[in-house]
Amino acid sequence: MAAPYRVILEELRQGFPQPVSDRVHDAYFVFSIMQALEKIDDMKSELPLLGEPTPLDYDAARRERLSTSHSTVEDVTRDLVAHFDGLPIFSHPRTQVNVVPPTSIASIIGALLPTIYNPNLVSDDTSRGVGVAEERVAAMTALLLGYDPETSAGVFTFGGTGTTLYGVKIGLEKAIPHAMERGFQGGQAVMFSSGQSHYARLNVAGWLGIGEDNVIQIPTHLTNDIKVDLLEEALRKSISEGKRIAAIVATLGTTDAFGIDDLQAIVDLRDRLVDELALDYKPHVHADAVIGWAWSVFNDYDFEENRLGFRPRTVRALAGAGRRIQALNKADSVGIDFHKTGFAPYTSSLFLARDSDDLRLLARGREEMPYLFQSGQRHPGIFTLETSRSGSGVLSALASLLFLGEDGFRTLLGHLVEMAELLREHFEGHAATTVLNNDNLGTVTLFRAYPDGVDTWTIAERERTDSSLLDDLRAHNEYNREIYRYLYEKAMRGEGVLLSMTDCYRHTDYGEPMVALKSYILSPFVDEKHVRLIVDSVLEAREKIGR
Repeated sequence: MAAPYRVILEELRQGFPQPVSDRVHDAYFVFSIMQALEKIDDMKSELPLLGEPTPLDYDAARRERLSTSHSTVEDVTRDLVAHFDGLPIFSHPRTQVNVVPPTSIASIIGALLPTIYNPNLVSDDTSRGVGVAEERVAAMTALLLGYDPETSAGVFTFGGTGTTLYGVKIGLEKAIPHAMERGFQGGQAVMFSSGQSHYARLNVAGWLGIGEDNVIQIPTHLTNDIKVDLLEEALRKSISEGKRIAAIVATLGTTDAFGIDDLQAIVDLRDRLVDELALDYKPHVHADAVIGWAWSVFNDYDFEENRLGFRPRTVRALAGAGRRIQALNKADSVGIDFHKTGFAPYTSSLFLARDSDDLRLLARGREEMPYLFQSGQRHPGIFTLETSRSGSGVLSALASLLFLGEDGFRTLLGHLVEMAELLREHFEGHAATTVLNNDNLGTVTLFRAYPDGVDTWTIAERERTDSSLLDDLRAHNEYNREIYRYLYEKAMRGEGVLLSMTDCYRHTDYGEPMVALKSYILSPFVDEKHVRLIVDSVLEAREKIGR
């Protein structure tokens, strides 16, 4: 008689893909995936949500305990699918929240395959051709940005924060050689970014030991790009105080308003200061382009010919963004998120270094890892932060690049910008609303609604500059929060549109945060009727909460 565990083992083996092809079991495997997809598909309707939202019971979740007995794939599937109740469908044209894109079928397949066979990108010992795919994506993207794919190098990491972490860490090693081995004194290093850049800058500074207090945040223009003259003043001051510059982080596409820093001017400033002040190192310039990188597909697009037929206002926006995005090849490193404007699943982030030798600054000796790298040619684990790196991000990114091509990216981005431009036209044409980023070149629209009797042509500017309007500003901030709450609660019932809100799209000249409602159009299914629905929904919210 077989030992009890052998009976359980045989049952468990049926829950794994078979290592040798078995047509019956392979069919069961495919059927199990299809069953999960069908259950999810059954949750779809005309609503921008899966299923119906139910209260999130975290107390019950904390009371969960591991069962003694094993379960079945079918029972597990039912449990897993239930967790998708109420989740926004990000490809739905009525879902316009932050920077969460829909995923293409090709990129989903790219993410799925590695989860079955589990390649680890630490080395080509464990990744084989998936490691080659990482090189392919890095080379294709490098060439798109204007880097030389022969001398640049890239690795996938855990997110946009990870790409900034790599950039700043390399810069830290340049500014304070051997900091990796010996550490450095607190307060010795500083880093620079705009005040509108992603808060990841603070995470990175904290985790690297630079310290959040040593992140010098430079004010921005109303177009949300860094003031280069103030950056120069701050750099000179820090250098004169004996500080070492770990990195200058330029943002090419801020999260809230798609502000694009003048990267060319930043690099020129850095080079000029190195020569003038005879610095013994060159401060690292990292471009946080996790959103804006995709506009590189327009680097060689003829806007005069405009063969894809975009509207004139859209052409203007695309060309305006492209003018600064073209400078990405001047940065020492770039952060890229395919899970944003690459239409791939989370997480798919690529760190690109213009000079592959920069990655050697992070390398560790093989003797420190005696159980790895016994064979093969490519061993990224020598210099990556992570030892375990999934191939899902790599293959989903590769799938997006192959599926879309340059014209596919141009078409999607052009359409999304065109819809955002149309939305701004609508809001600019209503007496009750005002667009806050009407010079915006991307797919995000920040706007405010106001009660009756307010001059929306001038109020936003006056609130931003005139401290005597502080009470009005705060009242209008709360008014827009109420509109957001009304729209959100309605969207959670499957009605209207699901928008975002930011508590501070920027500060006033006297230091107060300004609230903004936000539409982030990323679904290829958005069309003019959905744009009109956004406007109608906001106007309806005004009626309901009291104009």
